[in-house]
Amino acid sequence: MSICPSGHTSQAEDYCDTCGLPIPPGGAPAGGAPAAAGPDEAASGAPSGPSAGSAAGASSGASAGDAAGSPADAATCPNCDAVNPPNALFCEACGYDFTTGSMPRPVTPSILDLDALLSGATPPAPADTGSSPAPSAPSAPSAPVASPSVAPPLTEAWVAEVWIDPDWYAEAESDDPLPSAGVPTVVALRSTSILVGRASRSRGISPDIDLSNDNGISRRHCQLTTDGRRWWVEDLGSSNGTYLGTTLGSLPSTPVPAGEKRELGPDARLYLGAWTRIVIRRAQPGEV
Repeated sequence: MSICPSGHTSQAEDYCDTCGLPIPPGGAPAGGAPAAAGPDEAASGAPSGPSAGSAAGASSGASAGDAAGSPADAATCPNCDAVNPPNALFCEACGYDFTTGSMPRPVTPSILDLDALLSGATPPAPADTGSSPAPSAPSAPSAPVASPSVAPPLTEAWVAEVWIDPDWYAEAESDDPLPSAGVPTVVALRSTSILVGRASRSRGISPDIDLSNDNGISRRHCQLTTDGRRWWVEDLGSSNGTYLGTTLGSLPSTPVPAGEKRELGPDARLYLGAWTRIVIRRAQPGEV
């Protein structure tokens, strides 16, 4: 059994079981007290009598002073000036490490601090760990909104007759079933630039002449333009082409070159898709 410099009785011979201070070789206190116990101490396991208590107290005080220097230096924290017990390993007030001299780690408030949330304070940002933040779940794309036409409005009333033409269907040799042919669909033309094609919400395409029932029509098939008196057609790179014919003669076999404007004559007919025929004319009184 040994006595450490702080006066604790330790079963270990190298470090104190109570405070962890090193015990000098031979088990003697740092003040020079003998390690061997007297007859009374061997019998009882501890010093007996007033003189033994006084000697232990004196040796304890002397050893504590020798181990830590002056009492003021050992008890006062250099970080927060708090008074600590002699030979303390850490400051009880701020956590300063007396052994290594390490400063206490700053405390970061939790982002779940209820007081901060209730007071309306902004939670602290998490520390930068150097890693990229986890990608957020992709949000569903919003449906595109078709922008209104910026072309000038027509000063006179024009319409487009949209026909289902069985002859053009036979010429196109489409695999789609031919709808019942009947009277044409009359579409009022409102501006000087008319888009012909098939509607697509995902691409934001809203044609002025919507031919979505004909699968042979491209989304942006062709463009009709006018100066108020004459009309022109321009193919926009459609898959099946735009054909310009007349009321006389056979069906056209050569498409209008993409990007080239062709003027529509008084008896012009446009053929496109699997069965669509379009005729542009002035509106009848009361038709639009």
